[in-house]
Amino acid sequence: MTAEQTFTLALRERARALAFDAIGVAPATEAWPAGVRLREFLDAGRHGDMYWMDQERRTHPQALWPEAKSAVLIGQSYAAGDDAIALLQEKRSGIVSAYAARRDYHDVVKGKLKQLAQWLAQETSADVKVFVDTAPLMEKPLAQRAGLGWQGKHTNLVSREHGSWLFLGAILTAAELEVDAAEEDHCGSCHACLDACPTNAFPAPYQLDARRCLAYLTIEHKEQIPREFREALGNRVFGCDDCLAVCPWNKFAQTSREARMALREDLRLAPLAELATLNDAAFRARFAGTPVKRTGRERFVRNVACAIGNSGDASLAPVAERLTEDSSPLVRGMAVWAIRRLLDEAAFERLKSARAPREGDASVAEEWDA
Repeated sequence: MTAEQTFTLALRERARALAFDAIGVAPATEAWPAGVRLREFLDAGRHGDMYWMDQERRTHPQALWPEAKSAVLIGQSYAAGDDAIALLQEKRSGIVSAYAARRDYHDVVKGKLKQLAQWLAQETSADVKVFVDTAPLMEKPLAQRAGLGWQGKHTNLVSREHGSWLFLGAILTAAELEVDAAEEDHCGSCHACLDACPTNAFPAPYQLDARRCLAYLTIEHKEQIPREFREALGNRVFGCDDCLAVCPWNKFAQTSREARMALREDLRLAPLAELATLNDAAFRARFAGTPVKRTGRERFVRNVACAIGNSGDASLAPVAERLTEDSSPLVRGMAVWAIRRLLDEAAFERLKSARAPREGDASVAEEWDA
């Protein structure tokens, strides 16, 4: 066994000891088409208002750090073990995406990745930098080059061992390491993920228009959810798992060995009536330490109000009515839309006569008049 092979084996053993589920090494110096695809995505405006994506440093690892020679990619499984599609039928309850109904992966993965990076720096005497979805580094193309999986038609990474359920992290190092063979595309003729999208957010295979994606609209989008997508939102109150959940490769996925990231069923699915009562303090307490907290209470309860409107359950009308008095225009506006779907015309007109004249926000007034 060569010195390089011995080191590679030690690196993998170190990753396993940290309970990572996958690891591979990619070159950080070679040219790649990912930067071109990113520029096409941005030029088409498909990033919506995620303006932080428009950075030249994102186009190549060495554009971010010129000294980078190799990239160590790790994967952490977040396979939920439940049926995300079946949860869509629980219309009185709100679904939180599988990645978010647990401790924030940024905290868990980054903490362990720093330990691995420290070991790597000591063994190679080379500088390192750690990334977990918090800097302009395109982890998915690097992960494909490192052999962890391939970018599927839904643009997410797919693994033959872990399906579509992998969190990614990366260590850029100035050391030249032995690299793994890149993974090939194994999607074949399958287009289940494209067919499953409730808003037709994929203009073509391997292309995503975030402006139509429910994950983007419920998490990143700061304004009201566009009318054309409200019914499609269903009972998804944070994110959307549909395109991931239908991937046939998920049949091989196992739940992670990382106990600190276990799925919390109380966050995954909860009564809409309960979620609608969350004030800012209660929201922060309920979602402390999870990705949901970063989005904030206003956008989250906006989503809850939309889901209430999609429930078809008139018994939730009083819940929506209370939200029309919320302090947030985002929540009030969506509550108006929801209650219009739950009340008969006469009852809605009575409520409108009482509430609409007192509304001071133009966007909410427009919802009353729509």
